Amino acid sequence: MAKRLVPLVSEREILATVKRLAQNIDQDYGDRSPIVVGVLKGAFIFLADLIRQMQTPIRRVELLRLSSYGSETTSSGEVKVLMGLPEGILAHQDVLLVEDIVDTGLSTATALELLKAQQPASLKLCSLLDKPDRRRVPITIDYLGLTIPDRFIVGYGTDMDEQYRQLPAIYSVEDG
Repeated sequence: MAKRLVPLVSEREILATVKRLAQNIDQDYGDRSPIVVGVLKGAFIFLADLIRQMQTPIRRVELLRLSSYGSETTSSGEVKVLMGLPEGILAHQDVLLVEDIVDTGLSTATALELLKAQQPASLKLCSLLDKPDRRRVPITIDYLGLTIPDRFIVGYGTDMDEQYRQLPAIYSVEDG
Protein backbone atom coordinates (compact mmCIF):
# COMPACT_ATOMS: atom_id res chain seq x y z
CA MET A 1 0.00 0.00 0.00
CA ALA A 2 1.25 3.49 -0.85
CA LYS A 3 2.34 5.83 1.92
CA ARG A 4 1.60 9.52 2.24
CA LEU A 5 3.34 12.15 4.34
CA VAL A 6 1.13 14.24 6.63
CA PRO A 7 2.63 17.43 8.13
CA LEU A 8 3.15 17.08 11.89
CA VAL A 9 5.73 19.74 12.92
CA SER A 10 6.48 22.72 10.66
CA GLU A 11 9.92 24.01 9.83
CA ARG A 12 9.08 27.23 11.71
CA GLU A 13 8.05 25.30 14.84
CA ILE A 14 11.24 23.23 14.69
CA LEU A 15 13.42 26.34 14.44
CA ALA A 16 11.65 28.01 17.40
CA THR A 17 11.99 24.79 19.44
CA VAL A 18 15.71 24.46 18.68
CA LYS A 19 16.28 28.08 19.69
CA ARG A 20 14.38 27.56 22.98
CA LEU A 21 16.35 24.41 23.78
CA ALA A 22 19.66 26.15 23.08
CA GLN A 23 18.69 29.03 25.38
CA ASN A 24 17.75 26.60 28.17
CA ILE A 25 21.05 24.74 27.78
CA ASP A 26 22.97 28.03 27.81
CA GLN A 27 21.25 29.06 31.06
CA ASP A 28 22.12 25.77 32.77
CA TYR A 29 25.70 25.38 31.59
CA GLY A 30 26.82 28.95 32.22
CA ASP A 31 30.61 28.95 32.12
CA ARG A 32 30.99 25.17 31.75
CA SER A 33 31.97 23.70 28.36
CA PRO A 34 30.20 20.40 27.72
CA ILE A 35 31.09 17.62 25.38
CA VAL A 36 28.08 17.25 23.09
CA VAL A 37 27.36 13.70 21.92
CA GLY A 38 24.94 13.24 19.03
CA VAL A 39 23.21 9.97 18.21
CA LEU A 40 23.46 9.08 14.54
CA LYS A 41 21.94 9.08 12.13
CA GLY A 42 18.65 10.70 13.12
CA ALA A 43 19.99 13.52 15.29
CA PHE A 44 22.62 14.93 12.93
CA ILE A 45 20.52 17.82 11.58
CA PHE A 46 19.10 18.70 15.00
CA LEU A 47 22.58 18.48 16.54
CA ALA A 48 24.04 20.87 13.94
CA ASP A 49 21.21 23.39 14.35
CA LEU A 50 21.30 23.13 18.15
CA ILE A 51 25.02 23.78 18.58
CA ARG A 52 24.86 26.70 16.13
CA GLN A 53 22.19 28.28 18.35
CA MET A 54 24.08 27.66 21.60
CA GLN A 55 26.21 30.42 23.11
CA THR A 56 27.83 28.00 25.56
CA PRO A 57 31.38 27.11 24.51
CA ILE A 58 31.49 23.46 23.48
CA ARG A 59 34.52 21.42 24.48
CA ARG A 60 34.02 18.98 21.60
CA VAL A 61 31.38 17.18 19.56
CA GLU A 62 31.30 13.39 19.43
CA LEU A 63 29.03 11.01 17.54
CA LEU A 64 27.55 7.70 18.62
CA ARG A 65 25.73 5.42 16.20
CA LEU A 66 23.02 3.05 17.38
CA SER A 67 20.41 1.03 15.54
CA SER A 68 17.17 -0.59 16.62
CA TYR A 69 14.98 -0.14 13.54
CA GLY A 70 16.90 -1.42 10.53
CA SER A 71 14.54 -1.02 7.59
CA GLU A 72 11.39 -1.48 9.70
CA THR A 73 8.95 1.12 11.02
CA THR A 74 8.91 -0.34 14.53
CA SER A 75 11.81 -0.94 16.89
CA SER A 76 13.23 -4.44 16.91
CA GLY A 77 13.75 -4.08 20.66
CA GLU A 78 17.43 -4.93 20.18
CA VAL A 79 19.85 -2.01 20.22
CA LYS A 80 23.11 -2.39 18.33
CA VAL A 81 26.08 -0.11 18.90
CA LEU A 82 27.41 0.50 15.40
CA MET A 83 29.93 3.20 16.38
CA GLY A 84 31.02 3.95 19.93
CA LEU A 85 33.19 6.63 21.49
CA PRO A 86 36.91 6.53 22.29
CA GLU A 87 37.56 5.26 25.83
CA GLY A 88 38.00 7.84 28.55
CA ILE A 89 37.16 11.01 26.61
CA LEU A 90 34.12 11.74 28.80
CA ALA A 91 35.74 11.11 32.20
CA HIS A 92 35.11 14.01 34.59
CA GLN A 93 33.54 16.11 31.82
CA ASP A 94 30.07 17.64 31.50
CA VAL A 95 28.27 15.69 28.79
CA LEU A 96 25.12 16.54 26.83
CA LEU A 97 23.55 13.66 24.88
CA VAL A 98 21.51 14.87 21.88
CA GLU A 99 18.75 12.65 20.45
CA ASP A 100 16.27 13.29 17.66
CA ILE A 101 13.52 11.31 19.40
CA VAL A 102 12.93 9.26 22.52
CA ASP A 103 10.52 6.53 21.51
CA THR A 104 10.63 3.20 23.35
CA GLY A 105 13.58 4.53 25.32
CA LEU A 106 15.70 1.46 24.56
CA SER A 107 18.25 3.22 22.35
CA THR A 108 18.42 6.22 24.64
CA ALA A 109 18.91 4.02 27.72
CA THR A 110 21.72 2.19 25.91
CA ALA A 111 23.38 5.49 24.94
CA LEU A 112 23.09 6.83 28.49
CA GLU A 113 24.61 3.66 29.94
CA LEU A 114 27.53 3.81 27.47
CA LEU A 115 28.20 7.41 28.45
CA LYS A 116 27.78 6.82 32.21
CA ALA A 117 30.37 4.02 32.00
CA GLN A 118 32.97 6.68 31.17
CA GLN A 119 32.21 8.47 34.47
CA PRO A 120 31.33 11.98 33.28
CA ALA A 121 31.09 14.81 35.83
CA SER A 122 27.48 15.32 34.67
CA LEU A 123 25.23 13.82 32.02
CA LYS A 124 22.10 15.45 30.60
CA LEU A 125 19.76 14.46 27.77
CA CYS A 126 18.36 16.78 25.11
CA SER A 127 15.76 15.40 22.72
CA LEU A 128 13.91 17.26 20.01
CA LEU A 129 10.96 14.87 20.19
CA ASP A 130 9.35 12.59 22.74
CA LYS A 131 6.86 9.83 21.98
CA PRO A 132 5.85 8.74 25.52
CA ASP A 133 3.04 6.41 24.37
CA ARG A 134 5.69 3.96 23.12
CA ARG A 135 7.98 4.06 26.16
CA ARG A 136 9.26 0.68 27.37
CA VAL A 137 11.92 1.93 29.78
CA PRO A 138 11.78 5.11 31.89
CA ILE A 139 13.85 8.00 30.54
CA THR A 140 14.31 11.47 32.01
CA ILE A 141 14.66 14.12 29.32
CA ASP A 142 16.39 17.21 30.72
CA TYR A 143 15.77 19.36 27.65
CA LEU A 144 12.65 18.39 25.71
CA GLY A 145 11.55 20.01 22.49
CA LEU A 146 8.12 18.60 21.63
CA THR A 147 5.89 15.69 22.58
CA ILE A 148 4.33 13.95 19.60
CA PRO A 149 1.66 11.25 19.16
CA ASP A 150 2.45 7.61 18.48
CA ARG A 151 3.01 7.86 14.74
CA PHE A 152 5.93 6.87 12.56
CA ILE A 153 7.67 10.08 11.52
CA VAL A 154 10.18 11.23 8.93
CA GLY A 155 11.99 14.44 8.10
CA TYR A 156 14.50 16.73 9.78
CA GLY A 157 16.97 13.86 10.07
CA THR A 158 14.57 11.02 10.80
CA ASP A 159 14.02 8.45 8.11
CA MET A 160 12.10 5.51 6.74
CA ASP A 161 14.61 3.02 5.37
CA GLU A 162 17.13 5.89 4.87
CA GLN A 163 14.67 8.08 2.94
CA TYR A 164 13.17 11.52 3.80
CA ARG A 165 15.96 12.71 6.15
CA GLN A 166 16.44 15.88 4.08
CA LEU A 167 12.91 17.22 4.59
CA PRO A 168 12.97 20.50 6.55
CA ALA A 169 9.79 19.67 8.54
CA ILE A 170 8.51 16.54 10.32
CA TYR A 171 5.78 14.38 8.82
CA SER A 172 3.86 11.36 9.97
CA VAL A 173 3.82 8.45 7.54
CA GLU A 174 0.25 7.33 6.87
CA ASP A 175 -1.21 4.58 4.70
CA GLY A 176 -2.23 6.11 1.40
